[in-house]
Amino acid sequence: MATIPAPRPLVEVEALRHYYGPVPSGHLVLEDVNLTLVENEIVGLLGRSGSGKSTLLRSIAGLIRPREGEVRFDADEAGRAPTVSMVFQTFALFPWLTVLQNVELGLEALKVPADERRTRALAAIDLIGLDGFENAYPKELSGGMRQRVGLARALVVNPSLLLMDEPFSALDVLTAETLRTDLLDLWSEGRMPIKSILIVTHNIEEAVLMCDRILVFSSNPGRVVAEIKVDLPQPRDRLDPAFRALVDDIYARMTARIPATPTRDGHFPGTGISMILPRVSTNTLAGLIEEVDAAPFDGRASMAELADSLQLEIDELFPIAETLQLLRFADLQGADIVLTAGARHYAEADVDHRKALFANALLAHVPLVQHLRRILDERASHTAPARRFRDELEDHMSPDYADETLRTATLWGRYAEIFAYDEDSDQFSLEDPE
Repeated sequence: MATIPAPRPLVEVEALRHYYGPVPSGHLVLEDVNLTLVENEIVGLLGRSGSGKSTLLRSIAGLIRPREGEVRFDADEAGRAPTVSMVFQTFALFPWLTVLQNVELGLEALKVPADERRTRALAAIDLIGLDGFENAYPKELSGGMRQRVGLARALVVNPSLLLMDEPFSALDVLTAETLRTDLLDLWSEGRMPIKSILIVTHNIEEAVLMCDRILVFSSNPGRVVAEIKVDLPQPRDRLDPAFRALVDDIYARMTARIPATPTRDGHFPGTGISMILPRVSTNTLAGLIEEVDAAPFDGRASMAELADSLQLEIDELFPIAETLQLLRFADLQGADIVLTAGARHYAEADVDHRKALFANALLAHVPLVQHLRRILDERASHTAPARRFRDELEDHMSPDYADETLRTATLWGRYAEIFAYDEDSDQFSLEDPE
């Protein structure tokens, strides 16, 4: 019986680590990332913004040199190393060049003769469905058409590996769906020259729709915490129970890393005032409570169903869910979010009662808000400069995180009438907090 040969590796990433800023005080983005890409597969890097997915992609593309580790390209039987092209989120087209000229750029950099450049560029434009727009400028094209130009520019150099950095996130839902479908059709029909695709996404359904293998990234720092094989046949149906089960499983895996109390493994790294608080508005928190409290969810909702109904990706949904869990307004159970009794009481309360419930939750579970209020209570003037608290936070986190965290605590505390804040003087006070 003949043995099926193992797929040929294209790229191997070994023990990759990367910092931004000076070592060791810089921000650790990637830690001990290992990855092998083989022929004939689409691999997804799934995680939230800031988890280092794009940094890994750029390291493979050669746009970033990692501080530690190795990116190794394996030659084929003829001794040729794989070639790489990249499709960016923001199209990255030159507005003063036509579609044809934008697509020819890579070939021109490779010093391909003009006649061959034109022939190959026209073929790529036709392949991705923009025949007839060769002489159009980017300003004449829709977002979906511009991304097709970016795809043609990547394909025209005949790469072995296609890297895609959130290629559909800047598009509306219907345009993104059409472009995803067309790309999968070209891939399954073998009409593209590429041997493998590596795509960055923070959309769980997109990853399950497109990928043969999904690598789930954690944050702070980014590392691979799960590898999921997708054995569903193409084309995939979102309504297929097996598809829904896999989406729910991935939600459960990702929310399982969000602890009931903040630690460095969750979205709120650190303890005490060193928790990094996301910029989630009180209106957004109230909106999600009301959505899950009402029919058809009646207090318990699948994260995947919520994402679908509210058109939210994990970067938008997870911070809201995490914040509700931090405040003990919700529990994350598997792939579901379940409202606590306090949250259901909040959903039924009037404005003043809601503020009181929110204030109690903040003072019980958010140490920075506790700290702010205690300092104000202890001072004879009942005032304190915001700079004092930013300086304290910067002992534990970067200035950007410190600023975002203090802004979030300020937003929540003012809504709950725990303290007041004057932007002109950049000062907190107890001006009628009751």
